[in-house]
Amino acid sequence: MEFFAFDWVGDPSIWLALLTLAGLEIVLGIDNLVFIAILTNRLPEAERPAARKWGMAMALGTRLMLLAALAWIVTLTRPVVHVAGLDLSWRDIILMAGGVFLLVKGTHEIHNEVEGDEKEEAGGARAGRSFMAIVAQIAVIDIIFSLDSVITAVGMADQLWVMVVAVVVAMAIMLAASTPLANFVSSHPTVKMLALSFLLLIGVVLIADGLHFHIPKGYIYFALAFSIAVETLNHVVRGRRRRARGGA
Repeated sequence: MEFFAFDWVGDPSIWLALLTLAGLEIVLGIDNLVFIAILTNRLPEAERPAARKWGMAMALGTRLMLLAALAWIVTLTRPVVHVAGLDLSWRDIILMAGGVFLLVKGTHEIHNEVEGDEKEEAGGARAGRSFMAIVAQIAVIDIIFSLDSVITAVGMADQLWVMVVAVVVAMAIMLAASTPLANFVSSHPTVKMLALSFLLLIGVVLIADGLHFHIPKGYIYFALAFSIAVETLNHVVRGRRRRARGGA
């Protein structure tokens, strides 16, 4: 691989690879963005922007560090243990651990939304939800999402600088979108429940991927887009009904 080749001005394939990879990084980062939005909404409102910025900064830092250690990344895909007829690599093990983490965290958040203690929710300083605790959880899941993202980047581009630029551009766009997304999720409980369900689905996909059962993410994102479209129609219908009652 020509990681540091810069003869790119007259090569359209380099630009195509850069645009494609940046777009793919944004798509692959949606699940991370949803996770950050849900976690930071558990904090007092004044602390949420800083937590989101720290979360996105850590995600960018993790991706760049992994890109800088490409030789090590390649070794993560080599089998290290044989279990029940499966050759598992460190990548597989990390993905499965991340999937379990998302299942546990998603289930816990859904429980808090449906049957949470109202007194706890009313408190300004929420037990177990300090700023550093939220940032630590974001850091853990960043490793999982970054690993998958970087492996995809390595498979799509030959130049290191193309991967770095694509990741930085994608993260900048995601950072700009993080606050509107978090505010929207926070103000619409049904959307938040859909987002939590999406995280559970991603957890299952990560576990399946670790066990060598590949589920195309296109199916997952289609399900999410379809659910959001249905929920959008519900909001439109409810808005029209409210306006109709107000005008009656």
